[in-house]
Amino acid sequence: MNEWADIWKARDIYINGFYETLYLFVVSSILAFLLGCVFLFIYEGKWRVTNHILIGFVSMMRTLPFLILAYLMYYGLPQFGIRFDATTAGVLALWFYHGAYFFEIFRGQRIVMPKGLIEAAVAHGFRRHQVFIHIILPYVSMSSLPLLGNQLIICLKDTAFLCIITVQEITAAANSVQATYFIPLKAFLVAIALYWVIGLVLEFSVRKLRLFSRKRGFTHV
Repeated sequence: MNEWADIWKARDIYINGFYETLYLFVVSSILAFLLGCVFLFIYEGKWRVTNHILIGFVSMMRTLPFLILAYLMYYGLPQFGIRFDATTAGVLALWFYHGAYFFEIFRGQRIVMPKGLIEAAVAHGFRRHQVFIHIILPYVSMSSLPLLGNQLIICLKDTAFLCIITVQEITAAANSVQATYFIPLKAFLVAIALYWVIGLVLEFSVRKLRLFSRKRGFTHV
């Protein structure tokens, strides 16, 4: 019981870590989603040079361990006179890393998208950006919700790596508590519970969005 009492005394550390994790996750996820959308719009332009650059960027992000990217953002860029605080470096790393994956998910869904939808929009006089905003983007985002949900869970888990660059998120909070009170099991059990809470909310939200997309005819299963 004394160990749980120590956990309770350190609740402010966990609360601050929880809020920091939420901030990292929400901001980086939104930015990554937008980056994936922008990349898909550029890819739709069929410009060979830019498309090769995009595919090269995605290939690099897919083969680069996230932790190394976080190290580069926080410890590598200062050698070129570019300095970020730990939280900003963490958000940037999550943004670029998962933005590449979002783009790849969107690109895969775009390949299997029925051509008739695009042809109908063009026949009605839609311009390129209108076709993208009103036809392509809703389709690829709604039809790829299971994949997006998985990627968001991965993004949430990747926030834990940022404790290595001194970001005070949930894992850093648990590590601080276990180092202070020497209770590693219970300290990290609390961290697991906090990650689980965020994950459950995320899964519930994706499930509701899938129901909405099914009603709108984007998915059938």
